[in-house]
Amino acid sequence: MDTDAEASDYDSMDHRAVNDVFVTDFLAAASAANVLPQVVDARQQTNENDENEDDESPPIDILDLGTGTARIPIALCRRCPQVRVVATDLAISMLEIARLNIEVASLRDRIRLDREDAKQLPYESANFLAVISNSIVHHIPAPQQALAEAVRVAGPGGILFIRDLLRPTDDASVTQLMELYAGQENEHSRAMFAASLRAALALDEIRAMVVDLGFPADGVQQTTDRHWTWIAQR
Repeated sequence: MDTDAEASDYDSMDHRAVNDVFVTDFLAAASAANVLPQVVDARQQTNENDENEDDESPPIDILDLGTGTARIPIALCRRCPQVRVVATDLAISMLEIARLNIEVASLRDRIRLDREDAKQLPYESANFLAVISNSIVHHIPAPQQALAEAVRVAGPGGILFIRDLLRPTDDASVTQLMELYAGQENEHSRAMFAASLRAALALDEIRAMVVDLGFPADGVQQTTDRHWTWIAQR
């Protein structure tokens, strides 16, 4: 999605429900692994408690690979006052819209945008308490290199939470999913979604990659009719 039109169409699609589920699932996984015990969902706090949490809790640094237009970092920061996000993407067009979205959300002090290749990250090893990514793996040539970099920059005991589209078994399934989840979008957006489904990994392919990285295959599970999720702890 390198063009302005593609980035604009992507940002105009209604991903709110999917993004909220991603954030909810990430927080649940982090809590279950006792990786980020200080993360508290702001929606469950009173204003007074929110202020106390902001004052007393150390910041939690999270890396978001393939942030797109930064909708997930924004949703995460709104729910977790302690979180700071380094959000990366390689597409300038995406980052330009992301910058506007962050400005509108008044989160410039908590979300930093970096234009980086997920296969060659500039960050020090073990630098982040969590590495997250949503629906970027199918865009990356040689995606295992990006997964290896995600592992490298996650700190000891840190969590990796990677979610992406799952390739359907046939064209009929592609059409069914496209109509179900992008049926109300414009023709260009529908075509992008169908192309993404066809470019996605199958479950056995992503499991083989994580095994090569030294993690158990069952850390990858199909989590919706169109997504797989890999959860791992360093």
